Amino acid sequence: MKHPLFATSLVLFVAAVLTACSQKEPESSKTAEPAAPVIVAIAPIAASADVKPFTIGAFQAAALRDGGLSVPNDNKTLAINKKKSDVGGLLTANNLPADQIHLSVQPLIVKTTDKVLLFDTGSASLFGPENGKLPASLAAAGIDPGSVTDIFISHSHGDHIGGLVLNNALAFSNAAIHMQTAEWNSLKSQEQMASLVAVVGPKVVEFQPGADLVPGVKAVDIKGHTPGHSGYLITSGDQSLLYIGDTMHHFVISVQQPDWTIAFDGDAPTAQASRQQLIESSAANGQRIFAVHFPFPGLGKFAKQGDKYVWVAE
Repeated sequence: MKHPLFATSLVLFVAAVLTACSQKEPESSKTAEPAAPVIVAIAPIAASADVKPFTIGAFQAAALRDGGLSVPNDNKTLAINKKKSDVGGLLTANNLPADQIHLSVQPLIVKTTDKVLLFDTGSASLFGPENGKLPASLAAAGIDPGSVTDIFISHSHGDHIGGLVLNNALAFSNAAIHMQTAEWNSLKSQEQMASLVAVVGPKVVEFQPGADLVPGVKAVDIKGHTPGHSGYLITSGDQSLLYIGDTMHHFVISVQQPDWTIAFDGDAPTAQASRQQLIESSAANGQRIFAVHFPFPGLGKFAKQGDKYVWVAE
């Protein structure tokens, strides 16, 4: 006969084993669920008469009015060596005055999760009192100049770089200034721009054509207008916007007659070819465009219409 203590011990042992088997696995031994991605909301930009907000994927963006200028239909600025009657006929066919050609000036601002990006800076005081409105437009948009982290210069003409300097000091004190090396070298060679070069020089970051500059911004080499003229492709998710600088100046003349040149094109044949290629390729793939000198806000696409191309504004 078994000893009573042995039987009791056996019962207790079996009970303990069964209890242990029935307990849940400790929480610490479970495989952790992956953390949900953190989505950072970017505050929208305030709209006004001089600020036109829109989005590029998750990025918040806006056209900022700086001003504009009008030139006569005199064969000396746009449509060089073309008959005034031909230029006037094209303008009137598009419901525009035949004797004056208006060009708008609007830089672009883009807010990402951790950066504030400015594309060109307008003319400041270089083109008269109707221009230089960028600081007021920034204020209306709720953007402090000190918050701008990066400035992307398409080229070194006054209506694009004039706003870099305010009262002989940096207008955007915390911003890196991105400029293609060939364009920076060209700017440094211009004696009349020596004071501006001295102020902005320490902030300039040179790049080569086609470079990836900051997350979401890639340089696009668009030749002809100036030695280092650059566009910028801005991408967020599956959406993009091509900033074209001075590839084109007028939303009718430059688009419907891309072989008509402008006085400011340094290499006219190359600039003409660049315009034609950009219009055709952008129309074919539906690329969204930001055009600095087209009617405010300069946002839209190119489309084929019969045997020509046209600008379709948003």
